[in-house]
Amino acid sequence: MSAPSPQSPADADPGCPSPTGSRAGSPVSSRAAAAEAAPDAVGRAAPFGGLGAAVWAALGIVYVVWGSTYLAIRVVVETMPPLLSGALRFGAAALLLGAGLAVRKGWRALRVTWRQFASAFLVGVLLLVGGNGLVVLAERTVPSGLAALMVASVPLWVVLLRRAFGTRTGGATLAGVLLGLVGLVVLTAPGLTGQVGLSGLLLVVAAAVVWALGSVLAGRLPMPADPFVASVYEMLAGAVGALALSFARGEPGGFEPGAVSAGSWAGLVYLVLFGSIVAFTSYAWLLQRAPLPLVATYAYVNPVVAVFLGWLFLSEALTWPIILGGGIVVGGVFLVARSER
Repeated sequence: MSAPSPQSPADADPGCPSPTGSRAGSPVSSRAAAAEAAPDAVGRAAPFGGLGAAVWAALGIVYVVWGSTYLAIRVVVETMPPLLSGALRFGAAALLLGAGLAVRKGWRALRVTWRQFASAFLVGVLLLVGGNGLVVLAERTVPSGLAALMVASVPLWVVLLRRAFGTRTGGATLAGVLLGLVGLVVLTAPGLTGQVGLSGLLLVVAAAVVWALGSVLAGRLPMPADPFVASVYEMLAGAVGALALSFARGEPGGFEPGAVSAGSWAGLVYLVLFGSIVAFTSYAWLLQRAPLPLVATYAYVNPVVAVFLGWLFLSEALTWPIILGGGIVVGGVFLVARSER
């Protein structure tokens, strides 16, 4: 998913990292901790008008690349087993990111305690297997743009889960959540009319809830202090978990590499290099150099980019439920982010 929030950049596909989410100690954690523990301090990091070209370039990368991951996933699952493709993606990304850290800082930089490893592994399973994995399965039947708009509801579920954990929530925030959930109901209209498989839409909703749960727990568990190190173990967990489920579904037995289209292979490479590495590092860098409210805007832009690319390259229809429901969801997320800020 394209993670719709400053939660975990490890994979924002469902997604992708929520303006109200909690990604603590990792792309998921440390940022979340910063966003949740001291949003005002982070938000005052720099005035919008004084930001340099590098900040806007990095923000543009996060906007476009994470928004495009839904299109890439849709292309990959056309001829490649969904969960097996996820295992390959996260395994390759974990190796590349881990190797990059080892070259820059030495292998000792990857050392963590067992508690930190267990926490990062659990968060990785929730985000990348439960969250991203369900989106990948759903996109076999659900248009990429529609999936992106439904994943944009992650910040809404984060608010509800935090409330369940005892965090007090203001009236304006709850109003934004209710508005966003109304939009989510509108988005399911194609499933009720038979235009899109209802089971696929429900998978996306479940993915958003699980992604939100992983984001909330990331802010409460003892995660590795370095967000890049945490992401290595999260993506490793995503690879192991996706591979296990892939075997349970019997995907490897029927997998024939020669039957996979060039487009699916290209999409997988794109997801590894750009979705999980380039955009991730850009996002992590932005969290240190730009105001959090500005960085959080990717939660609103990613779905728009995904819808546009799906329409442009896959001829996905722009029906009234997608336009109306998507607008309501994004509006609800905006209200939540504004009140939580």
